[in-house]
Amino acid sequence: MKNVGEAPQEELATGERSTRNRVARSVLNHGPSTVSELAQRLGLTQAAVRRHLDALAGDGIVEARERRVYGARTRGRPAKVFALTDCGRDAFDQSYDKLAVDALRWIGEQEGGDEAIAAFARARIAAQAGAYRTAVEAAAPEERARALARALTADGYSATARSAPHPQQGEQLCQHHCPVAHAAERFPQLCEAETEFFAELLGTHVQRLATIAHGDGVCTTFIPKSSTAPTGPAGTEAGKTSLHIRNESASASTAGRNPA
Repeated sequence: MKNVGEAPQEELATGERSTRNRVARSVLNHGPSTVSELAQRLGLTQAAVRRHLDALAGDGIVEARERRVYGARTRGRPAKVFALTDCGRDAFDQSYDKLAVDALRWIGEQEGGDEAIAAFARARIAAQAGAYRTAVEAAAPEERARALARALTADGYSATARSAPHPQQGEQLCQHHCPVAHAAERFPQLCEAETEFFAELLGTHVQRLATIAHGDGVCTTFIPKSSTAPTGPAGTEAGKTSLHIRNESASASTAGRNPA
């Protein structure tokens, strides 16, 4: 006979799995995190978080790494953070990866190589552009990066916007999840088209600092402060500006990637 108040083993196991999934989901939504950050977000003790992280690490879902520091390092070792592995990301909405890769490979082989894949990537972004454009154009200039982050989150990218290490220079748009990361690893045109679109939408050049597809913890895009006129489709003043800087943003999308 079990003691009064003792839960059945199956019930305990279910609760453990649920909490473990919450820990993994928090890492997905917020990017590489310390034990302290996870404990605070989830309302758990640090000891409990460590126990769940040990189990997740044993299953290959998360891995420990040093937090990368942008700019000048402070004294002491960088904090240890826990990030999702490729296996961990596979558990979150990454079905049909092989189908996507096979389809893109076929487009490249049958329809014109890399340029055909790039054209597909731009068309894919264009098909999704309406909701993003509506959200950004409705926001005040200083809130556009955050408006874009909210629109991306609604599409499954778990995005946030924050001040850059030197706030006077601009902001960072962080996408903590990428539903097409595995396809983008093979076909960087997907990332490049997205970066071009961000530049067009925000009316300023942007620089891609890191991508999940290249092994980084978070897709990070730097958005400099700009006095550019409000964004709009090609043909408007903002559209002309964005088209003018498109080549610059495309080249920046492959430069200076630093793991988050």
